[in-house]
Amino acid sequence: MSSTIKNYLSLVKFSHTLFAMPFALLSFFLAARTFSFQIDWWLLLPVVVCMVTARNAAMAFNRYADVNYDKLNPRTAVREIPAGIIAPSNALFFVILNVILFIISAAFINRLCFYLSPVALLVVLGYSYTKRFTFLCHFVLGIGLALAPVGAYIAVTSHFDLAPICLGLVVLFWVSGFDIIYALQDEHFDKQHTLHSIPTLMGTKNALMLSNVLHALAAILLFAFINLVQPGWLFYSGGVIFVLLLFYQHSLVKVDDLSKVNLAFFTTNGIASLTFCTLAIIDLWFI
Repeated sequence: MSSTIKNYLSLVKFSHTLFAMPFALLSFFLAARTFSFQIDWWLLLPVVVCMVTARNAAMAFNRYADVNYDKLNPRTAVREIPAGIIAPSNALFFVILNVILFIISAAFINRLCFYLSPVALLVVLGYSYTKRFTFLCHFVLGIGLALAPVGAYIAVTSHFDLAPICLGLVVLFWVSGFDIIYALQDEHFDKQHTLHSIPTLMGTKNALMLSNVLHALAAILLFAFINLVQPGWLFYSGGVIFVLLLFYQHSLVKVDDLSKVNLAFFTTNGIASLTFCTLAIIDLWFI
């Protein structure tokens, strides 16, 4: 039983929940601080379930949809489905289960979240096919993760607002930028199999330059968001740390050396997200 759970956690790369989840939590606590001055812990529960199940469904469906490509790519052939550890039918069942749990959890939050849940699913599940026809796939992934802070804010307030949308744009450009870096590993494979990405369109050097631009936009929007919130010094400090780590990852990846892509992609981004959002939440509620 424990090995099965471990396999499914590996299938969806559960540890990478650190990318978008902290931003969703920050948005939730920001909304609670702004509108009610109290935290509804019972509301937080379905919000967290929505975030986890949406990501589980998206990741598992991506692995299911890409299995034929993953079998051919030496980098991905060891993944659970092409390696035979998890059957495709079981992976699809896992996707359906998480989709159902996501919709049910959204219904427990409020009516608007429930009505918007199919839209969110369309984006996060539809991403898996975008690489087949557009180099904009990185931005679709960014939009999928950007929905997390916007959705968490709506969970508390039942309406849209400028601050969470600005934070969502930060996530959009941040995720798109580092996904372009990650896609550098498969540039040659994607070209051979007519798959689309920024690296296949622009080449390694120009793709890295675009990633820099996107992360610069993310940094600008981050401080625009901070100015909207007008928090204390700890919030600002977290923003500075996030931006420094954002650009530190670019020092790890060179045109002629992609050996540190995983360090840049997984470790640096996870630390950046968790550090910023933790300091921001502490600033909002405890200082």
